[in-house]
Amino acid sequence: MNRRQFCCSSLLVCAGKLIMGQQATTTPASECLVPCRAITQGPKFHWFGYYDKLQFDPTDRYVLSNQVDFEHRSPAHDDEIEVGMIDLQHDQRWTTLGASRAWCWQQGCMLQWRPQTNDEVLWNDRAEGHFVCRVCNVKTGQLRTISKPVYTVSPHGRWGLSVDFARINNMRPGYGYAGVADPHLHNKAPEDSGIWRVDLDTGQSRLIVSLAEIAAIDHHGKSLRDFWNYFNHLLVSPDGSRLIFLHRWREDYDPLARRGSGFHTRMFTCDSDGNDRFILDPSGHTSHFIWRDPQHVCAWSRPEGRQSGFYLFRDKTRQVQPVGQGTLQQNGHNTYVPGTDNQWILCDTYPQGKQRFQIPYLFHVASDRKVELGRFHLPPSYRGEWRCDTHPRTSNNGRLVAIDSPHGGSGRQQWLLDIGQVIDN
Repeated sequence: MNRRQFCCSSLLVCAGKLIMGQQATTTPASECLVPCRAITQGPKFHWFGYYDKLQFDPTDRYVLSNQVDFEHRSPAHDDEIEVGMIDLQHDQRWTTLGASRAWCWQQGCMLQWRPQTNDEVLWNDRAEGHFVCRVCNVKTGQLRTISKPVYTVSPHGRWGLSVDFARINNMRPGYGYAGVADPHLHNKAPEDSGIWRVDLDTGQSRLIVSLAEIAAIDHHGKSLRDFWNYFNHLLVSPDGSRLIFLHRWREDYDPLARRGSGFHTRMFTCDSDGNDRFILDPSGHTSHFIWRDPQHVCAWSRPEGRQSGFYLFRDKTRQVQPVGQGTLQQNGHNTYVPGTDNQWILCDTYPQGKQRFQIPYLFHVASDRKVELGRFHLPPSYRGEWRCDTHPRTSNNGRLVAIDSPHGGSGRQQWLLDIGQVIDN
């Protein structure tokens, strides 16, 4: 990537008015502290979604994106988004890949490149009254359908994990999909809902962890069978041998009104068949996490007797150590930057202070050094379910970061940051 292709950060700062040659409407002025440019533009709105998916193709030339023509409300069952890819080498040229009617603001439609392939992309959709996964060959346009939606994919790309998106939509609106009724609406811990392993070649799937099984495991000596249980946030280890899932429950909940008490969370790991289960974080406070390597998980939590922060958990042990204690004091969406021997962590913040600045940043583990990449204003209209978190994602070579942000004045769009000089110093 030629650095001249990026807009100079001074365009974002000088007088706080010019952004990509257009008049910005956001106040106060946003500030990018590394080379930065928009890679999508209005009148339609663009975003990618969650931070732990492969957004860049293996060559780092093509970047995936969702496209929609409205904001500031929940998706309805008949709201369709377009999915496509952006060519960074040809003036951000847009190529349409397909469409989805199974999406949410926080995680999109789970659009992602299939690992270990150069030409396959997958995303979730709805067909004939149930959620499915589309697999598209971006070179030939060939599209095939898998009968289960996919949440995350193993690093070798042979299988993925599915979860009950209809139940998630009832239990935590904004993370599931509209359009399919939850068949277990009044069941607190169903036996036939949970996590499925899905073969991405044959489409065959099997339930490997059920909600009933996990609810039967007491939490600090307290039964969870009479609470409202669901799973969310699945991720496979870098070697494909283990997986993480968050078990969440609400003690008081009205599934029809979709209102009730806040949720509690346990972080489980298990092998790729759903066996050898271990409660890696039993605190009840697990939030965002990422695998550092096949044995360690970096997660925001509040382990018993400790303050909230990022911690490094060693799988199948009680070994826990703080990460960035005293420096990283806010929850965010954390990943390790490729090619840096796990020495650089990419993360962000939620809106800060009256100015509502979102701050993506890099953290150098060995030196305990935090480097802000920018301060991006999030207008007050972006709140709750339809907020726009930056969800920073790195390219495969670890030199670029894509974020979602409406700071440019034309609604949520995707922006590309060049972090090469930061990680080289």
